[in-house]
Amino acid sequence: MKRSVKLADVARAAGVSQGTASNAFAKPDLVRPEVRERVEQAALRLGYHGPDPRGRLLRAGRVNAIGVVAMDDLSYFFNDPFNREFMTGVAEVCDERGAGIALVSAIDRDTATWGIDSALVDGFIIQCIEDGDKLIEAARRRRLPFVAVDVDPGPDAGSIMVDDRSGARQAAEHLLTLGHRRFGILSLETHNDGHVGLVDRARRTGILYGATRDRLAGYEDALAAAGIAVGDVPVVESHNDKRGAASGAATLLDAKPDITAVLAMSDVLALAAVEEARRRGRRVPEDLSVIGYDDVPEAARAEPPLTTIAQPIVAKGRLAAQMIFDPGPPRKETLPVSLVIRGSAGPAPAGR
Repeated sequence: MKRSVKLADVARAAGVSQGTASNAFAKPDLVRPEVRERVEQAALRLGYHGPDPRGRLLRAGRVNAIGVVAMDDLSYFFNDPFNREFMTGVAEVCDERGAGIALVSAIDRDTATWGIDSALVDGFIIQCIEDGDKLIEAARRRRLPFVAVDVDPGPDAGSIMVDDRSGARQAAEHLLTLGHRRFGILSLETHNDGHVGLVDRARRTGILYGATRDRLAGYEDALAAAGIAVGDVPVVESHNDKRGAASGAATLLDAKPDITAVLAMSDVLALAAVEEARRRGRRVPEDLSVIGYDDVPEAARAEPPLTTIAQPIVAKGRLAAQMIFDPGPPRKETLPVSLVIRGSAGPAPAGR
């Protein structure tokens, strides 16, 4: 096996010290032009391509890059409107600092753990992973700063969350003020087992994902306060992509065709409900009101424009990146949400 060429070999061939050879690559202004040319010619003859940047970065103690651990496969990560907005915020901070981004998909936990163990980064942003997950433990082992998004991993790490329970409660209360009494809920996934479809009462307990759990609790808070039996309100969980959301919306309207209002845990799910209602000849909002969650750009461009709960997605990404680049004592940030009233929610139909 051919031995790899090292900097010491180049220095010897050029007749200079290893320090001078190193400066010829890293600090060329410190080396006389004729010496620098001699080093470069020796490197060319020997096939030496310059110092390993990994070693230089590690010696400096700073890589100037962030690792983002995505919960799903990377193709979904780029297609999902929420994640695109979130990464805009992360990228803005990285651009300001001349830093890079490394993406790690967590759809395969073992592969993702290896990615966390080996990624050359200054810290990690970990999305939507529950406390105790092996990915969080892998991040702890690296002893690098990490920030958990949409879950609190405990006192030893930073987190960024939104007040999901309050946001969901606002959504349900808005529809209640419009006179609605017959509700259906389009839910994000409740457990990491691939199940889609109607969620029975047993499945509503012990929900794994914090955002799903808190949003469902917020809906139930408002409905129960209005005297509506929450156990009778159908809940359908689905994957948060276009195909999965369309299937979930169809399942909900098949299960309870007389509902007048849909509470959707994401704008992707809400837009699918609008499309499914239209396919069935039901007008939005005259026959069916729909309210989403997140306020992604597509919500305002929809027809009708989507009433939704807005969370500061870009600001969330910016804050996550800033917490990596400017580490300090673990910070727990909870960002506000707000109701955005547009055209997809209206008064309950007369007689319904």
